[in-house]
Amino acid sequence: MAFMTLKDIDVCYDKKKQVLKGLNLEVEEGELVSLLGPSGCGKTTTLRVVAGFIEPQGGIFSLDGTDLTKVPVHKRNFGIVFQSYALFPHLSVYDNVAFGLKIRKLDKAEMDKKVKNILEVCGLTEFANRFPQQMSGGQRQRVALARALVIEPKLLLLDEPLSNLDAKLRINMRMEIKRIQKQLGITTLFVTHDQEECFSISDKVAVMNRGVIEQYDTPEHIYSRPETEFVARFIGFENFLTLHKGGDIYRTDGGEAFSVKTAHGTVPSEETVTGTIRPEDILVDTEDRTVNVLAGTVGVRTFLGKSYQYEVNTAAGKFLVNRTADESYEEGQMVRLYLPEEKLILVNGNNSDGSSS
Repeated sequence: MAFMTLKDIDVCYDKKKQVLKGLNLEVEEGELVSLLGPSGCGKTTTLRVVAGFIEPQGGIFSLDGTDLTKVPVHKRNFGIVFQSYALFPHLSVYDNVAFGLKIRKLDKAEMDKKVKNILEVCGLTEFANRFPQQMSGGQRQRVALARALVIEPKLLLLDEPLSNLDAKLRINMRMEIKRIQKQLGITTLFVTHDQEECFSISDKVAVMNRGVIEQYDTPEHIYSRPETEFVARFIGFENFLTLHKGGDIYRTDGGEAFSVKTAHGTVPSEETVTGTIRPEDILVDTEDRTVNVLAGTVGVRTFLGKSYQYEVNTAAGKFLVNRTADESYEEGQMVRLYLPEEKLILVNGNNSDGSSS
């Protein structure tokens, strides 16, 4: 049985707008799981259900075998870090971190030991006597993290904790979060809309769309084998083509034949499917192949530094193709695009309610 479970969770606002639709999620103890998706997909609502800020209209939330669905937030003993640091400006770093322990009326010697220990873990020992306004954004976020961790929570919840930091600080802080999470072995739920951020630190990722989870897997598998068109588009796939099944061969509307290697993925059962491939995986055919080839004309060419990106117009649509700088093609040039069968991925389409078809 999983350490944390959300089963058939339904959440509606104003009895009209359904935000979560029978959502299911299982998290193993010690895992860092990210909820990833665009604004309005339900990821923050999911986190608020877990935290206890929202009571779902249907479903069960359990932790370590205990049903916590109706347990109030102050009795859940979870650590929560928001995108706004929410530090007390009149308290020192030490007192900010100690606040939760004081509320719990912990013995002073024990409290001092716990605070000093977590300050060391979070790299804040030398800042213990400073006030929030004397610190950088990254340092303040570490204080917020230390305050959440010092109570030794059963679960750590992070709601877009890095969104207020600049790009360089975000990279440093996400590594800090991963280091601390692994060092303490604490089960963590992380909400973000940033794909790179989430893929870099997560053990597993739940990609959400319109109140449901479209795909739940490791970052590596989601990146290389998206299961739905929504997931593929969200994580950066830009080339899509319609294929019609005919035995072991698929054909485009124009009749071009395609073979797809499906050893690492599930084949959609529909007769008409969607194929997708990343720009860097498309080759320019120089061997007169007869399968997995599309003829086209080079349109806009963009210089990317170490490579060029070409917009190639074909009968099956426009395709973005990335090739190295020493493999240059001119606008208006006729080319044959080769889509390798092991790089071409078949994905499910999306229903209007956002669930996988």
